[in-house]
Amino acid sequence: MNIAVGDVFPEVAGETYDGQSVRLSDYQGKQHVVLYFYPKDLTPGCTREAIDFDRKLPEFQRYDAAVIGMSVDPPGSHQQFATACGLHFPLLSDEGGQLAARLGILNERGMARRTTFVLDKNRQVRHIFEVSQVDGHVDEVLNVIKAL
Repeated sequence: MNIAVGDVFPEVAGETYDGQSVRLSDYQGKQHVVLYFYPKDLTPGCTREAIDFDRKLPEFQRYDAAVIGMSVDPPGSHQQFATACGLHFPLLSDEGGQLAARLGILNERGMARRTTFVLDKNRQVRHIFEVSQVDGHVDEVLNVIKAL
């Protein structure tokens, strides 16, 4: 991994499938950010994880935290995924995997490894989860957010 706890997370900017512009700097000074990378839209583990984040979204918001999902899938795939799962948070495309590669989380198949970054309001990395088990992961992330 090419980023560590204590580092300032690089700027991430993109558009959601519905044209919403999202930049990490827009959250700076206002909200913590949970930026989670997942391998592939509409797969069983990624679907469970996304639905878990969405179900707990009001709790994250209560603790001034935004949730953003990201994968190497194109925006059209994100649209199908968000619609199928009824998601209420942005999904950004790292199509081509440049950001995942820069972070050191791109796997040999060209997909992002399941990794969650918890950023404080100054974009400082406060916790990194290298996720091997989807079940219970969102609760672990929420506990870190509550402690910020």
